[in-house]
Amino acid sequence: MTLDEVMTTLRALGSEQTRKTMRKHGAPDSEDLYFGVLVGDLKPIAKKIKGDQALALALYDTGNTDAMYLAGLVADGAKMSRAQLNAWAERAPWQMICEYTVAWVASDHPEAWSLANDWINRPEPHIQSSGWSTAASVLSITDDTKLDLDAVRALLRRAVAEVHAAPDRVRYTMNGFIIAVGSYVTPLGPEALAAAETIGKVTVNMGGTACKVPLATDTIQKVIGMGRQGKKRKTAMC
Repeated sequence: MTLDEVMTTLRALGSEQTRKTMRKHGAPDSEDLYFGVLVGDLKPIAKKIKGDQALALALYDTGNTDAMYLAGLVADGAKMSRAQLNAWAERAPWQMICEYTVAWVASDHPEAWSLANDWINRPEPHIQSSGWSTAASVLSITDDTKLDLDAVRALLRRAVAEVHAAPDRVRYTMNGFIIAVGSYVTPLGPEALAAAETIGKVTVNMGGTACKVPLATDTIQKVIGMGRQGKKRKTAMC
């Protein structure tokens, strides 16, 4: 498929109901930035164009967030440069792209952990969110023996110290990082659970949605109870 063909297909699949849902979840008010396509409708298209790296990059460059999300389902982060991934993080317009698309793709890059730390230290909240989400994604797919546990521990402590004063979506992704440490990094499991108990309930403005911020203690304990602590994912992408 060509870029024009994909964009025409996306336009046809969009709906006002989905656009309304997206706005409740933080999408920009400008409907020029998205058609309103369900993720379930994007996945069959992704299968058709999987492996077309040039098309994936072109889709992201459109600035249309349906196309940007689709790009994340298709792109191979390992084949992208740091400059390209930095551009993706900078251009991400809302959390669906910042916290999922960018993080999933970046987690496959050989320097993913370094990128995550760079982004966490940026002043822009949307890039910080990408950083925390990328770090969490790295933990979910990387064997514990290949992780710098001291570096993970340092970020865990930073999240505890800063979470309640951070901007909403940064707060959300910090909480997610703590959950990721407790769920995926067995050697740091007790420290992550202690961190979760320290921060307690994390409050985030979730807009007009029924979504809730997961309680880190409950989530980690549930993973432990299921005997799945330390079980890695094949890919960060859902």
